[in-house]
Amino acid sequence: MAVDGTVARRAVLASVIGALTGCQSGASSPSPSPSASSSPSPAASAPPTSASASSAASSPAAGSAAALPATTPWTPGPNEIQPDVKLRAAQVVEAIGAWPPGGGGSTAAQARVAALGGVDPALVAQAGPLLPTAAEAALQVVYAQYGGILSDSASVLVVCDQWTPQGAGGTTVDVRLSSASPRWTVTALHPADPGPPAAALSTAARQVLASDRITLPPAAHADVLSGQVHDSALTAMLTLAQQYTLSISVVRSGHPIDVFGTTRPSDHPLGRAFDVWRINGQAVVDPNTPHDLVDGFMRAAAAAGSYNVGGPRQLTGGSTPNQFFSDDTHHDHVHVGFDH
Repeated sequence: MAVDGTVARRAVLASVIGALTGCQSGASSPSPSPSASSSPSPAASAPPTSASASSAASSPAAGSAAALPATTPWTPGPNEIQPDVKLRAAQVVEAIGAWPPGGGGSTAAQARVAALGGVDPALVAQAGPLLPTAAEAALQVVYAQYGGILSDSASVLVVCDQWTPQGAGGTTVDVRLSSASPRWTVTALHPADPGPPAAALSTAARQVLASDRITLPPAAHADVLSGQVHDSALTAMLTLAQQYTLSISVVRSGHPIDVFGTTRPSDHPLGRAFDVWRINGQAVVDPNTPHDLVDGFMRAAAAAGSYNVGGPRQLTGGSTPNQFFSDDTHHDHVHVGFDH
């Protein structure tokens, strides 16, 4: 039976942050290459647009073997832009990051990737923490979000939970693709790299980690725990959580370094932005999600101090002419960015 991992994660977190003292703003610069976390993550129940079926894995008792959670392949919903791009990215991550007993190792992963057809098995060398040393593994894609989509190239941020006999973890993988006949082709994998936990965290960071109204996947959880997320972003999360429940997809790591298709630095790797894919349990991309809910959330994010709020629709107003924006990349989530 699937079990929500939030309670287990809170218990682990309480022991971690209880050992942290002092206050840190988290303004340090990110590593130049995106890559991954194995922090426990809360489970995410799937809206109509996601087949996520996350569940927590209990640590096996000494001398016993615990079954890993059942998972389901991720599939795009009816309102996705270029759904095959996301599907292709998710399939590669699923093929690398899950295997039956005895199926571990890069050679077996290459065979699983080759079986997809049209994907270079050599990509397995870029899997990093997606391919831990373990006898078996289960992986659930929580959501596949665009990091960027152009006519001939794309970035898909595949957020996933992963379980091995050693415990629960997961990461976010920035999957790069290019358009080619007959299907989009995966060209590179960039797993998240949050860095180690900080010796001390700000009050805002501790409150975000302890909040039951803010769901953080493994890489985002580790980002906050690293102390490299600015308090401007963390305080805005807390402010928004007073009115909404937030399912965060990406904070700092696992996101392109530059705004996709440009040479302009993204606010994400600087620790000054976060993306929300689900509000009050309803996916932003789901056609059944009320526009008023998403639009109201975007305006609340601006009121919370964000200078750059992106989403599925272009809103009017704002304190500056460009405070709100919309494009195909932000059709499936709300971006909340800060300039300090």
